[in-house]
Amino acid sequence: MTEVCIIGIGIHKFGRTPERTGMQQGAFAVRQALSDCGLEWKDMQFAFGGSAAAGSADALVNELGLTGVQFVNVANGCATGGSALLSAYTAIKSGEFDVGVAVGFDKHPRGAFNPDPKASGLETWYGDTGLMLTTQFFGMKIQKYLHDHGISQEALGLVAQKAFRNGAKNPNAWRRDEIDLDTIMNSDMLAHPLTKFMFCSPSEGGAALILASEQTARRYTNRPVFLRAATLRTRHYGSFEVFSPYQALKRAPAPTEFASQAAYEMAGVGPEDIDVIQIQDTESGAEIMHMAENGFCKDGDQEKLLRERATDIDGPMPMNTDGGCIANGEPIGASGLRQVYEVVLQLRGEAGERQVQNNPKTGYTHVYGAPGLSACTVLQN
Repeated sequence: MTEVCIIGIGIHKFGRTPERTGMQQGAFAVRQALSDCGLEWKDMQFAFGGSAAAGSADALVNELGLTGVQFVNVANGCATGGSALLSAYTAIKSGEFDVGVAVGFDKHPRGAFNPDPKASGLETWYGDTGLMLTTQFFGMKIQKYLHDHGISQEALGLVAQKAFRNGAKNPNAWRRDEIDLDTIMNSDMLAHPLTKFMFCSPSEGGAALILASEQTARRYTNRPVFLRAATLRTRHYGSFEVFSPYQALKRAPAPTEFASQAAYEMAGVGPEDIDVIQIQDTESGAEIMHMAENGFCKDGDQEKLLRERATDIDGPMPMNTDGGCIANGEPIGASGLRQVYEVVLQLRGEAGERQVQNNPKTGYTHVYGAPGLSACTVLQN
């Protein structure tokens, strides 16, 4: 059976880059990824890419070269990058292609994401009440979760503090200053119990990955990272997700639980085997909930782990080592691919100041998007 490898990685710094369009940031990332493995754009047999606010991803050919490459646009909310990667993985796994690229980029205006209810099959009243403004929804959901599982608001602050601490070590992060816990806790309250510094911000950036079959990979690198699993699952009836206009009487597991279980089964590993973790942290509460949904702890255990600094870079379950969305911001098209870029760096031992020690062998990524879908990967060197 064909094994799928990541042989090249590229990234454009996240944050604000007024002198460069979002599409130019995506092209920058692709060129860097090609250079990383010694290939050229003309060598790409396919591309899957996505952008929510910076144009059609297939228009990258105008920047990179008109080679006739098969280029498919991907749009799947905040899971766009993960979906582009899954598509690329499947293209190679099928044996149809030998080498190609997954790319994502974006350039969002300042302010919160505030999408159109009708685009998600909802009536306008849902937007009129403010729930399409995702800050409101995240605040309501984490309020319930903290209450149900006996977790304090300070746990949210600990997540954000770690994110800024890690982001300070990442030259490609947007937020590169550490912020102390008191400042985080006492910053402006945006949506109770989430303060200003507990949220990520819509931002800019690009990320790209070159994927190849193992046979092809061996011709270009002696350090391929194997993509052992790539999965995506959508919500079930009764799961409590973004843009849910009601709650069912009986709650169903989140899509992340199904996607993560499928990824572990595909790779033949469990959460205890993961050496470096990237999970969606649109805000601090998301990281807390996703810790349990991805199987890294039980509901309610998160605060103890955070206080013990178990999720720090030098802890037993290093998480969001590049600062996650909180420190990097979220350009929708690029965010899921940024996670994989970071894990590949870690598995190669090239993460510099934020390198996880003891030669990590297995990494995991998870990205979540509206209106309730999750994409997960397992990577090994």
